[in-house]
Amino acid sequence: MKTFEFLILGKNEPILEILTRLVNAYEEWNAIPFNDENLAQEYFLKNKIDIVLLSSGIEDHIEKQFTSFCIKTQPDVEVIEHFGGGSGLLRSEILHRLHLKGKI
Repeated sequence: MKTFEFLILGKNEPILEILTRLVNAYEEWNAIPFNDENLAQEYFLKNKIDIVLLSSGIEDHIEKQFTSFCIKTQPDVEVIEHFGGGSGLLRSEILHRLHLKGKI
């Protein structure tokens, strides 16, 4: 089974830690967290990312710029805004998006 690579960007450290733990709880998912968009961009340029999760605390203009950068750099990437709702909702959001794009 394919391992999906995640990049998680968020400014709220406790939430970023929780999201990372939740994503990494699944054997076929691997997440790397960032609280700095510049470091996240550097990592993104050097790695194939399947899913970008945008979490809380990101300013609107940064979110738009980062999303645009990701899609321009890796057009197949899925960018998902996730601002809470529990682990079941997170998994459902991700699986739904992957299903819609024919990736699962």
